Amino acid sequence: MAWALVFSGQGGQHPGMLPWLGEDALTRSVDARLGVADWRASLSDADWGARNAHAQCLLTGLALAAWSQLAPLLPPPAAIAGYSVGELAAFSAAGVFDATTALDLAQARAAAMDRCAAQAPGGLLGLSQCAPAVLERLLTDSTLAIAIRNGIDSVVLGGPPTALARAETAAVAAGAHATLLRVAVASHTPAMQPAAAAFAERLASLPLARPHTPLFSNAADRVASTEQARHALAAQIATTVRWDECMDNLQARGVGRVLEIGAGQALARLWNQRHPGVPARAADEFRSVEAIAAWLMRT
Repeated sequence: MAWALVFSGQGGQHPGMLPWLGEDALTRSVDARLGVADWRASLSDADWGARNAHAQCLLTGLALAAWSQLAPLLPPPAAIAGYSVGELAAFSAAGVFDATTALDLAQARAAAMDRCAAQAPGGLLGLSQCAPAVLERLLTDSTLAIAIRNGIDSVVLGGPPTALARAETAAVAAGAHATLLRVAVASHTPAMQPAAAAFAERLASLPLARPHTPLFSNAADRVASTEQARHALAAQIATTVRWDECMDNLQARGVGRVLEIGAGQALARLWNQRHPGVPARAADEFRSVEAIAAWLMRT
């Protein structure tokens, strides 16, 4: 059965994530890069885990460690995509660069975004059950932008903390569900343009390979060349993550199942809401790699 592989973004990291993940060279590399003895123990401090510099490296490395331990049990996926920072793991899984490069890029990406945030503090506000007319009213505040689009009534806004607080109050009053995310950066908004430019410079001289698996981007649809890969990875830092379109692109490949690798089950839930005829599950739900493989291979 054809299946799609998706990699989570940040926000759902927790000490018990990926309970089946064994220690290997990649997990040890994550510990070393973050200067900790045990990433699970470190995640017991929620503030530590929420820091951009920790989360981006951690999630990229653990996702790729999980994939390397799972891949030998499975046929290749029919398509791959990643959500926000999850694109680094997705591009690596598709063969654009190796895991070490992915970790280097995760640290560079986080540092560039943190430099932007130091100059212009920001954050993210998740909205669901938000009518289009309500969203339109919220966006009359020019300091806010749509950072992530998950569906017609499910988006994430980015902007300055004061503007997000006003938007939260107004959205709840209009009947929407609003949640301030544990992120101190207005990711995927024009405020991150200097970070996108810095990351583009980093990518410009980096040797990349063409994807060996159909790969879909948050910012540029299908990625089939090294130049498209460079553009997509930099552009998504400062432009809207179009996850609704990513899901539709994957579904159009005729996949029969979708596996999310990362922290939590957010992408699996979004998929099941949008494409209920094609089941999705998160690797975080399972207790062993064998159980994941058995589910994916079930006819």
